[in-house]
Amino acid sequence: MWISVTLQADAARAEALSDALIEAGALSVGIEDADAGTAAEKPQFGEPGHHPTRLWDHSRVVALFDGETDLTLALAQAASTAGFAAVPPFTVEEVAEQNWVQLTQSQFEPIRISERMWIVPSWHDAPDPSAINIALDPGMAFGTGSHPTTRLCLQWLCEAVRAGDQVLDYGCGSGILGIAAAKLGAAEVLGIDIDDKALQAAQDNAQRNRVSLRLQHSRLPLEQRFDIVVANILTNPLCVLAPLLAARLKPGGWLALSGVLDTQAEQVIAAYAPFIALEVGDTQEGWVRLEGCLKERGRT
Repeated sequence: MWISVTLQADAARAEALSDALIEAGALSVGIEDADAGTAAEKPQFGEPGHHPTRLWDHSRVVALFDGETDLTLALAQAASTAGFAAVPPFTVEEVAEQNWVQLTQSQFEPIRISERMWIVPSWHDAPDPSAINIALDPGMAFGTGSHPTTRLCLQWLCEAVRAGDQVLDYGCGSGILGIAAAKLGAAEVLGIDIDDKALQAAQDNAQRNRVSLRLQHSRLPLEQRFDIVVANILTNPLCVLAPLLAARLKPGGWLALSGVLDTQAEQVIAAYAPFIALEVGDTQEGWVRLEGCLKERGRT
């Protein structure tokens, strides 16, 4: 048996506490956004126009200990090493012995995106071999098709992409949206991300799916215009990126944005209003997809 301990920490001391927990005997430690899934959720990495954010303002530090560990001693030692006057508020949960590989795989079944598209982990057979099947396993980069924001974008791409389109996936993460666009007939797909690990994951996933993606870091200049621009990020960076993303559209090009809570939709629509009119295209589980066109463009 193992013991999972979740401690509260501010951004300034979360990393120090994480290191101290390892020194005190933790088998593994992770830092999470305590505001994830709320309007206060923040990206871990900076975006153009903002200084990079090292960690979240309100963090959760999750440590895994052997069940025989003296938690009182270990937590006191870690808190002292990290500069805390006392052990921060924490919760404890027992973690039973399990087949972790089997458990992880069981949590990721094939995901039906539309009548013509599925996301299929490598340990599963495709439910519909005649459909567009994207081979994708959970990894370090965001985007497996399980989150509503990813599904919203994939469903939109199934309707929007036409043969020969040039597509920009800004904040590409795992590359899932770009891979889908390529499989749907796009002639050229460019994926951009601020994280080198995400770019490598996108490259690996593209090779696995036998499609070609161009990939580049967000620090590099971007002058090309596209038929379709899609970005599944978060509200604040999407607002900052409004001039850049709108400027990358060809006349008649389509823009789709997700990573936006329904309570934040008007904020994003207002940020893009000087450049392109957006409207809510669909909603799932409290998240919305915003979409708009520079001028009328038929869809197939």
